[in-house]
Amino acid sequence: MTADPLSDALALVRARCVITGGFIASGDWSVRFRPSAALKLKGLVRGRCWLLAAGRPPRLLTKGNVATFNRVESFVLCSDPAIPPVEEPEALRPGPGPLDRFGAPHDRNDRADETEQAVVAIGGHIDLDRSGDELLLSVLPRLTVLAGESAEADEVMRLLEQLLEERSAPRPGSNFAADQYAQLLLLQVLRAVLEHGSSSRPGWLTVLADPDLRPALTLMHTDPGRAWGLDELARASAMSRSRFATRFKQVSGQPPVAYLTRWRIRLAERALRETDTTVAALASELGYASESSFSHAFARTVGVSPGRYRRSVRTPAPGGDHPVSEDHAVSGAYAVSGAS
Repeated sequence: MTADPLSDALALVRARCVITGGFIASGDWSVRFRPSAALKLKGLVRGRCWLLAAGRPPRLLTKGNVATFNRVESFVLCSDPAIPPVEEPEALRPGPGPLDRFGAPHDRNDRADETEQAVVAIGGHIDLDRSGDELLLSVLPRLTVLAGESAEADEVMRLLEQLLEERSAPRPGSNFAADQYAQLLLLQVLRAVLEHGSSSRPGWLTVLADPDLRPALTLMHTDPGRAWGLDELARASAMSRSRFATRFKQVSGQPPVAYLTRWRIRLAERALRETDTTVAALASELGYASESSFSHAFARTVGVSPGRYRRSVRTPAPGGDHPVSEDHAVSGAYAVSGAS
């Protein structure tokens, strides 16, 4: 394992940002979007527009802002909050190019949409496997807006421009390039959440946002098979044993030992899905005294034995020899997204 808990967790839940499209809007317009993905994002590449979300005052988005929506039923982007919104499918207008069009009709020879008078946005969603609910969705705010004046702003703006270029003028390798830029965009959004403490609910991401607890978390992720004692973890965080235990539980929602156990089980799930490591070897690698003790801990957390879990996620697909992953099937609930 690495000494980078954020990278560990993103790899574990197979977090992947997928840019599905974008739009150009000009004139008077107001569009209601209804995300079918659990995590949706919109990034403003040019212009400015208003964001309306339930329970929040209207917010003006400007160039470089990225809004992330966590299990939000709907939201509105518009030129003026006073304009009644139109549902996304009904608001679409025909036009040249790969981006959707909203608002005033566009003349094929009129390049006004490339000026600051028009809004240009990139949209996408974030795929996660079934562990993502616990590790990411449960602690992210319902709405996160990465501000244009943040420390990440210049890098985010560069990524948005690159994504727009790859989507607007496809070249050899455009899909591959867009995929890499999208992952970096996701990373910048999460770094902003950590940096500004936007996540207030107990959980994994909230622990990462706590600089005093991060050293202990890094130890557990670096060597999850070690029998970490409370004294060692408290010393790493420069706290007394009692203060560390209390604070860790408040921030993560569980005691340090329970966190370590849960992290081990998540690592075990991945190994059972993706490798042929025996249950006995896995038990030893993850610090369990015996295969039996590991199997009991796994069954308490997952609900089935390690062997049964492995068989369930490697069941051959009907009519084929390739296994169907249980996580792959569940992640589909998070993967479906609209066109923009």
